[in-house]
Amino acid sequence: MAYKISKEICTACGACIDECPVEAISAGDEYYSIDPDICIDCGSCADVCPVEAISPE
Repeated sequence: MAYKISKEICTACGACIDECPVEAISAGDEYYSIDPDICIDCGSCADVCPVEAISPE
């Protein structure tokens, strides 16, 4: 199961993008997103998100 970033909560701070070991996170203009086909469900991104915008899908 992949992780997902809530666009309503994400502040695009960038804390998660460097934590992803498989580079599944991409930056958008207003929020970041996770490619579910690349995500390995490690949870590293969720651990560092300061606003708790990332959760298992």
